[in-house]
Amino acid sequence: MRLANRPLLRDFALQHSDAKTQLDTWEDNIKSMQWKTPQDLKQSYPKASIIDGVNVVFDIVRNRYRIWVKVNYTAGIVMIKKIGTHRNYDKWDIK
Repeated sequence: MRLANRPLLRDFALQHSDAKTQLDTWEDNIKSMQWKTPQDLKQSYPKASIIDGVNVVFDIVRNRYRIWVKVNYTAGIVMIKKIGTHRNYDKWDIK
């Protein structure tokens, strides 16, 4: 998958150094995936929350932070929408 909006990861890692290693690993994993359906994604990340087929939330750093992405399975693109703490996540309007 191609990962779009990667600067959000970099900026977040600068502010939250405890997330850097896991963000780097997550990024590498996403780029190595070839999901065609939400079920493919769920096989790779069983704990990911698939909201409506295209909006997906990943928990990182033992549930301390969350990454919201929008997946275009046909084009093979994962667009990072937001990354933040659980407090941030509670305010996100995922649609």
